[in-house]
Amino acid sequence: MDEHEDHGHSVAAWTAVTIIIVASVIMSVAVVFPNRWLFVGGAVLAVVGAVAGKVLSMAGYGAAGRDHEQAPSIR
Repeated sequence: MDEHEDHGHSVAAWTAVTIIIVASVIMSVAVVFPNRWLFVGGAVLAVVGAVAGKVLSMAGYGAAGRDHEQAPSIR
């Protein structure tokens, strides 16, 4: 039977991506309307998003954590 790749469809991945997208929008606004502190805040938020994704993944909310919850396949 073929192994199916999950491609990161998990709570950890969605949380990290959502936070990082919001951070990139904030940084983009800071470039359009020159504001150094807004850009720095967006960059800090991007780091927070990456850390949040890693922490959630380590807590079992990542794609690897769901492998143990699935029913065994019939071979």
